[in-house]
Amino acid sequence: MNTLEADIIVAVHSQTRPISRAVGSVLDHTQANIRVTVVAHNIDPEIIRTNLGHLASDPRLRLLALTDGIPSPAGPLNYGLDEAEAPFVAIMGSDDAFEPGAIDSWLSVQRSTGASTVIARIFHTGRGNDSYPPVRRRRSRNLDGAKDRLAYRSAPLGLISREKFGHLRFTAGLPSGEDLAYTTYLWFHGEAIAFDRAGPAYVGFSDAVDRVTSEPRAVADDFRFLDEILPTDWFLALSKRQRRAICIKILRVHMFDSILSRTATMPWTDAERAALSAVIERITDAAPGVLSLLSMVDREVLDTVTQKPVTTELTIKLLERRWNYKTIPAMLPRNVFLALHRQGPFRTLFAGLLVMAPGPFIERS
Repeated sequence: MNTLEADIIVAVHSQTRPISRAVGSVLDHTQANIRVTVVAHNIDPEIIRTNLGHLASDPRLRLLALTDGIPSPAGPLNYGLDEAEAPFVAIMGSDDAFEPGAIDSWLSVQRSTGASTVIARIFHTGRGNDSYPPVRRRRSRNLDGAKDRLAYRSAPLGLISREKFGHLRFTAGLPSGEDLAYTTYLWFHGEAIAFDRAGPAYVGFSDAVDRVTSEPRAVADDFRFLDEILPTDWFLALSKRQRRAICIKILRVHMFDSILSRTATMPWTDAERAALSAVIERITDAAPGVLSLLSMVDREVLDTVTQKPVTTELTIKLLERRWNYKTIPAMLPRNVFLALHRQGPFRTLFAGLLVMAPGPFIERS
């Protein structure tokens, strides 16, 4: 009997999710001995069984049920991790898919490198290859959490060693960011981390209309995930360089996502501006000097939103300026001596562009 090589965990909470597409992309296109565990979350598992069609009778599929009344993917994913038995696990969204041979490719990379984690290439329908993580040029083996900016990959998509990380779980009870502590630990405590940057991709579709984490929230709720990272012993034991690499990503991605989401849905109040300022202070206390790595226009956005009442129109205008990467304010920090810093906007964005257009490259050891 062949030994089970990987457990693939899929959480599904809605009858409308294309679960057969997700599961079929695994079962129909994988040669390795794998098992797909579908966790029906707060929904009758028989509904999901019906939606799976003929795939439900495949011996490589296991259908479990979890009813916890909590609209978060953390519960069902953790349940799937609890029930995993293979040496490696992979997480999958119920509205996503794997390109043919993806798992086989990840397992091959793992065998050749001894990696504790193999990061998947992500392809978004309608947008193309994902730019994260913006690793160093020509690098896909023996990655470094800080040097290869791995924190920009927030979701643990790919292959994960249960021997090394079997104790990790998603953070329950958060309105968003349940995967951030999980992935941050992965990237900064892994061994021989690899990136299958030219292999079959994890495919993200844009047709899901019932995501559970898309509702607008208060600023404090947006950043509750910080409690699972910044005060922990494992974070405090990291070097200043590593903490800065994590915190610049939190500012550059999650901070501006929060500002955009709130600006688009509701006006800024004095209380919310104060909450935003408190979050920024907390992040900069954890990684002194991190603000200096933001672009000039990013600093302008933060100064404007936190220091005085502003109109929605002005905030949107400033945010649009930060997305115009052909301009100096969007590409350079205020301190010109930091223009070529590894975590600065120019090198981070350039590395991301290379990841978006993978091609033949020479490995560096």
